[in-house]
Formats: sequence, structure tokens, C-alpha cells
Amino acid sequence: MDGSTLRRLVRPRPPQVAQRSVWALPEGMVPHMFAILPADWKVFSEWGWDRISAYADELLERELTPHSIDDWLTDWSRLARLIAETFTRLIIRTTTHTNDEAGQLRFQNYSEDVMPRARAFEQALKLKLLESGLHPEAFDIPLQRMRSDATIYREENLALHTERERLETEFSALTAARAFDWDGQPLNQAQVIAKLGLSDRETRERAWKALSECLAKQQAATDRIWVQLLDLRARMAGNAGFSDYRSFRWQELGRFYYTPDDCKAFHAAIQEEVIPAVLRLTEKRKRRLSIDHIRVWDDHWWVKPDPQGRPALEPFGTIGQLTSTIERVFSCVDPALALYYRTLNHESLLDLDARANKAQGGYMQELPASRRAFIFTTAVGSSLDVVTQLHESGHAFHVFEAARWPYHYQSMLEYMPVEFIECASMSMELLASPYLAADRGGFYAPPQLAQARSEHLTQILEFWPYMAVVDAFQHWVYENPDAARDTEQCDESWAALHRLFLPHLDWTGLEDTLRLCWRLQDHILVYPFYYVEYGMAQLGAVQLWANALEDSQKAVAAYRRALSLGNTASLPDLYRAAGVRFDFGRDTLARAVQLIERTIEELEGAY
Repeated sequence: MDGSTLRRLVRPRPPQVAQRSVWALPEGMVPHMFAILPADWKVFSEWGWDRISAYADELLERELTPHSIDDWLTDWSRLARLIAETFTRLIIRTTTHTNDEAGQLRFQNYSEDVMPRARAFEQALKLKLLESGLHPEAFDIPLQRMRSDATIYREENLALHTERERLETEFSALTAARAFDWDGQPLNQAQVIAKLGLSDRETRERAWKALSECLAKQQAATDRIWVQLLDLRARMAGNAGFSDYRSFRWQELGRFYYTPDDCKAFHAAIQEEVIPAVLRLTEKRKRRLSIDHIRVWDDHWWVKPDPQGRPALEPFGTIGQLTSTIERVFSCVDPALALYYRTLNHESLLDLDARANKAQGGYMQELPASRRAFIFTTAVGSSLDVVTQLHESGHAFHVFEAARWPYHYQSMLEYMPVEFIECASMSMELLASPYLAADRGGFYAPPQLAQARSEHLTQILEFWPYMAVVDAFQHWVYENPDAARDTEQCDESWAALHRLFLPHLDWTGLEDTLRLCWRLQDHILVYPFYYVEYGMAQLGAVQLWANALEDSQKAVAAYRRALSLGNTASLPDLYRAAGVRFDFGRDTLARAVQLIERTIEELEGAY
């Protein structure tokens, strides 16, 4: 697509609106118009595209030379960051207050008015830069991604992108509406899932069945969204000239360093190295729980009871206790990280409690114009909430460390390899683990610390097989798009993969709930193919943790150094900067499994 076509899309205004309005600077001052661009996203959020477009036009029309490139990239970055932060803030509001109809409407209006044109403007600027032949300093990696994006960009996909966001928001509202009556007490999904970690088996069984019943009630609505999303994705891929969505998505995600076959080899390595270790842990779990068969409520992939029958850990009672303790933990890891976290807390950029009319899950969103991050969780006082806070904080630290770069394509996480973004967050879970002891300012007395760390390491080990289920399922979906439109066939594929990679679970009499539960994994519906990165990143994080066991200070310094590279280094080079390898082969995985198993045995033997 040529630049003139994109420019027409960026400026879709009728002739009478196309003229500069009274707020614009006089003709002779156009080169300086960015001097009055608002620095505050709140002010900028009141602007529609009719006002933003003058800035987009000026950037598109400005002459690009070796002497002007730095100022041009700086102005582009300022505008792009404001648009991105405004949109992100509106998205955040739809998750923190799912009942805010005005907030939903603002998001929808911005999504329909500004974002399609902003994406067209962004693509036009990418083409302008690529066509100039200029190579700004430390810009090789962004240029690689821009060239890739340029080949798949299609104007006709903009409207489909907006429709996709609408469906994703609809699904988010559906998950937020999952409400449960527990002996007269209203609970949300996070609170019910937390009960899978309780010591009483009957309570755990009841929790799983309550979740399954809720999924069954929402099945028709979920399946309708699923089929619509599949159709949209197929159309987007076809518009871009691809015969299948997976090939399109691979390029869209910027996966330059591995292939679908590499992912399948990763699955095979998990079968060979991880599943035997999980089965060994399972035998211990059965003996300690005095049961013959492991059911899903005994060993759920997200949360599980203590294998020795100890009560579930309750490390904090209030959100204030969580944040103050986490800050002390970070001060032990590195004082600079504690300062980053304190900044988020003081600026009300942490929304951590579970409450009504709030979406489920946890995330970190980058606020690029403010050079800040926003952390969202639904904490209920569990040990998993502590791990989640460490994880999302790792993402936030990435934002802070990369903010030193001047241009948005160098600094924004959105443009970085997810395989390293997740390594940053998962590494923080492990780097902080020694400092969770109460005598070091953390949450736990020594026996509870051993329990928490053992649970966490077990969770890591058992995550890889579950990750393989999710990833292999998505490969099946997009290799068989017609079959995947039939959700009963999806159910059967999911169940078969679940049994293959998690063979220790006994689903006798629960087959219907097994077939349902792919709908519980929101990545499958709204973030296609975004899951294998967690498995790769987890392997990198375990390598970094192994380095920290040898020299913690050196490992943390390497971690921060890698984060500070932003989007200026390749995926393998980012891993190298962190002191580890981007490698998910059988040998690397075997060493990680051995370290985890050995540490679990040491922790369990100490108390």
C-alpha cells in the first residue's frame, strides 16, 4: 500500500472540516506547532481525530532528512505516546469499573473515532521512514519490525480491528459477570478459584463445580464470541494475503527467531523432561493427601492445596499490607526497584483488590506519555497474589528501565519481544523469593516461607505442561479453522491434549467439565498464540535465578541492564544481556527441571 492511500485514510474529513480551525497556529508557525501539544493525557483525551489530525498531517508532510530525523522522531513519539496512553487509560477503566456505562461509551467512541485513523497514521509514518532510507541511531530492531508490519498492513483491516476490540471488551464483561453465591456470600471468580487452594477437599470440589456451572451457563454467549473472533481473524489474514491465520499472526507478533515447528519441539521436550517430574511430584501428593486419585480440585494448574495438608497461606490481610511489604522486599532486591514501586503506589497506579464490577485476572499496562505503569490485580490475600504482584511489578520495572530511550519505538513494551517481556516479570518472582522471609521484611516465617517457595516452584514445573496444552490447542484451532468453528470439536481437542500433557489428573465422571474449561483461559479467546512465550520466558527466568544463586548482585545488575535495552536489541541479544540463553531445547529444560526438583526437596526437608 502506498503512502498516498494511507494519507487519505488519515484525513477522512469532509472539505469544510479539513481547514485548520482557530486553535491551530498561523501558517508560518506550523513547524513549531508541537510546542503546544499537551503534555497531560487528560487534556489530550478530550481531543478527537479532527484535532489530532493537524499534527498527523504535519508529520506526514514534513521533509525528512538526516538533519531533521531526530526532531521528527521526537515529535512522532510525543504524539504516539499520548494517543497510546489515552487509549490505555480508557481500556483500564473498562476493567476497573465494568458497570461504568459512560466509561464504556468513551472507550467505544475513541476506539471508533481515533484508533483506526491513528493506526493508519502510524503506518503512514512507518512507510515514510522506510522510504527515506534513513537509519536513526539504535533503531535497527524497530526498523526490522516496521518492515515486517508494512508487508501485512491493510486498510480494510482497520474496521475489523475495531470490531475485534469490541468483541474482546464484550468477553471481558462476560468474565467480570461471573458471580457466585457461596452460603449467602457473593463471590467473584478470583475468590472461588482461591478456594481450590484450601485444605478441605469437599470445599475444593464445590469450588470447581461452581466454576464449571458458571462456564456452562455462559457457554452459548462465549461460543458466539469465539466463532465471531475466528471469522474476523480469518478475514484479517486473508486481506493481508495469507492462507491461514497462524502465518499472519506469527508475523504480526514479530516472531523472527522461531517457528511453529520449534513450538511443537518445545511441547515434545516438555513431554520428555517435565511430565516425568510432575508425575513424581504427583505420587508424593497422593501419599501426603492420602488419596488414590488426583482430581482437578486437588491439583489445579492455577492453584492447589498444600501437599502436606497444611492450611493455605494467608500472607496479608489488607491491600495496604500487601503494598508496604512488597516495597520492603524490592528494597532488598535493589533499592531502585523499590523506588519505582513506591512511585506507582503514591500516584494511585495500583488497583489490586477484588471487588464487584471489576474484571478478573491481573495485568500491567504501560502509560507511555507519563513514563509510568498501571498494575491491576484481584487480590484476595493468597500466596498467589504475592507472586502475581511480583510478576506484574517486573513488567512495570521494564517500563521504568526502558523509559530512558527517546523514541517510542525504542522504549514502549508494546514493540518489544513478548518472550523477553515475560522473562522480565517471571524473573522478578524468583529474584525476590529469598526476601519474602519475615525477618527480612517479607511475609513469611521460615516454615511458611519454605511452603510458599515450594508451592511456587511446583507451580512453575507444572505450568509447562499446561502451557503446552494451551499452545498446542491453538495450533490445532488454526490448522483446522473449519473444525474449530464447531465448539464441540474444540471441546474434544482440548480434552485430548489435556490428558496427553496432564496425565496425572483423573477426570472420571467430570468429562463435561474438562471439555468446558478451555473457555476459562482468556488468552485462547482474546490473545491468540500469546501463551508459549510464558513457557519460553519461564525457562529464561529459571536460568537467571540459577545465576542469582551464584551471585545475586551480579544477576540483578544483568537483569536491569537487559531491561534498560528496551527495543534496541534482538531477542537472543536481550537474553544474552541478562546472562542467559534464548533456548528451549531439551538439555536446557532438563537442567531447569533438575534445579527446581532439587530445591523443592531441600525446602520440604528443612521443615
